[in-house]
Amino acid sequence: MAKGKINVSVENIFPLIKKFLYSDHEIFLRELISNATDATLKLKHLTSIGEAKVEYGNPRIEIKVDKEGKKLHIIDQGLGMTEEEVKNYINQVAFSGAEEFLNKYEDGAKDTGIIGHFGLGFYSAFMVADTVEIITKSYKDEPAAHWSCDGSPNFTLKKGKKEDRGTEIILHIADDSTEFLEESRINELLSKYNKFMPIPIKFGMRTETLPKPEGAKEEDPAPTKEVDNIVNNPNPAWTKQPADLEDADYKGFYRELYPMQFEEPLFHIHLNVDYPFNLTGILYFPKLTQDLNVQKDRIQLYQNQVFVTDNVEGIVPEFLTMLRGVIDSPDIPLNVSRSYLQADGAVKKISSYITRKVADKLSSLFKNNREDFEAKWNDIKIVIEYGMLSEDKFFEKADKFALYPTVDGNFYTFEELQEKIKDTQTDKDDKLVILYASDKDAQHSYIEAAKTKGYEVLMMDSPIIGHLMQKLETSKEKVSFARVDADHLDNLIKKEETAISKLSDEEKEKLKAELEETITNKSYTVQLEAMDSSASPFIITEPEFMRRMKEMQQTGGGGMFGMGNMPEMYNLIVNTNHELVNEILNTKTAKKKERLINQSLDLARLSKGLLKGEELTAFIKRSYEMVK
Repeated sequence: MAKGKINVSVENIFPLIKKFLYSDHEIFLRELISNATDATLKLKHLTSIGEAKVEYGNPRIEIKVDKEGKKLHIIDQGLGMTEEEVKNYINQVAFSGAEEFLNKYEDGAKDTGIIGHFGLGFYSAFMVADTVEIITKSYKDEPAAHWSCDGSPNFTLKKGKKEDRGTEIILHIADDSTEFLEESRINELLSKYNKFMPIPIKFGMRTETLPKPEGAKEEDPAPTKEVDNIVNNPNPAWTKQPADLEDADYKGFYRELYPMQFEEPLFHIHLNVDYPFNLTGILYFPKLTQDLNVQKDRIQLYQNQVFVTDNVEGIVPEFLTMLRGVIDSPDIPLNVSRSYLQADGAVKKISSYITRKVADKLSSLFKNNREDFEAKWNDIKIVIEYGMLSEDKFFEKADKFALYPTVDGNFYTFEELQEKIKDTQTDKDDKLVILYASDKDAQHSYIEAAKTKGYEVLMMDSPIIGHLMQKLETSKEKVSFARVDADHLDNLIKKEETAISKLSDEEKEKLKAELEETITNKSYTVQLEAMDSSASPFIITEPEFMRRMKEMQQTGGGGMFGMGNMPEMYNLIVNTNHELVNEILNTKTAKKKERLINQSLDLARLSKGLLKGEELTAFIKRSYEMVK
């Protein structure tokens, strides 16, 4: 058996980095500024523990574009490198200086915000540059070093002429990457990736207007001066303690995150945990539409204030991806290029924590100001209903504060609703039947009929409510939901109705036969019921189960049941105590009887929203004839 060591050649390392390491070449600037930030934060830590005998001061990172010289400069005032450190950290691919620093100072450096981990960030420079130079001077009393490489494994390293502490990276931009010599493009990248870096970043100058001197005339222009243009906010709201922030601070930060969003957020949730993982952030509940897709990818993921991605799937539970805001965690495991989340147990813990924190916040809002919570319900319900449907732990907590509004604008928790209807809305099997409407206008006649009976009707119109109702029916004992125009309502009417049919059994048989002979559409099942004479003569209901299956098909959930296209099926409830039904039974002329039956059926179909197209045109024509 032979053993040996694989010899890895570096001849092609830079072409591989350029082509495969990072999904997007623009990432280079994020990585180089992250390195500059690390160097500055390391110096801050060393000065704080007395190991670096220098003045930390107020360091910043500067970006310069030399369009004519085709160069891009990234300059920091951090701890710099000696010639020996350049050999260690730059000439050995994937030797991470940040990793070594954290290992050396593990007792105190974990909270420094040092970003680097893989030691490959620097080499992203070769994705956009033919040649890269490093001019660096250490905080230690040693000469500066000047390193240069043209993208091959060959480099030069000599003494440098730099006098002040820190590092300057010079990228000689390649011909296929000249977009990164445009100030607008650099501004775009700084705004995207470095907006909240913890060290101030200077890019160019800006003009600042000064107060007019005393005695100046109104028409005199105000004096101005050129000042450094700092493009980032080093101390964003999520890095501060909630006790140090007011509501106006949270709203201001929301506008900073989403400058084109004009509506204020409904409320915020400040995340702040240091065990068993580190996580900070602020999540906002915006006003939400019924569209589940439009809302996603608005939460930004950061690592130590470095933007990583706005695809937080896996970290944030799916039902919360419709929220907005920021999550920052050094413990989120990413791949080498920081582009993709790695599967990890910590991620599940983070996701569970966020779920619990959101549930606790919603519960607190509900308990502390129910009136305000009810006023916001329609704007937040889609998130809560989605969460109840998809996360069992969230369901358990949300069951206490999820609201069920009625068509009259009252709000109940599920427990309150059960107590309200337990004596009036049970079927023959003693099961609680919760009536609801999905379209107040289209189902108006059914709503009014139910309210006349003293029934409570909920208003449930979100796109996923059918799925949630199924979950509620399986998790609650002896509870069923029925849309107000569904066949479950018949069961309630049968139980509560005391009216006695005015027709004999023989008359009922005759009426049913005539109705079934005249109504050629076999989608309708005729049922004769004795109801109050003031109730409608013909009422169309739909089997609740069939209707739900059709709705789930339309929202993409029906395929899992393997049912294909569900057939149209309706119940035609005929009120045997209505005057018109009695006239149909006793009419001698067959033509008139047929016209009365068809007209009554079409009126019921019109009420149900089933009369359309050619049939609607024929109904209107027939109605005019009858009026005439």
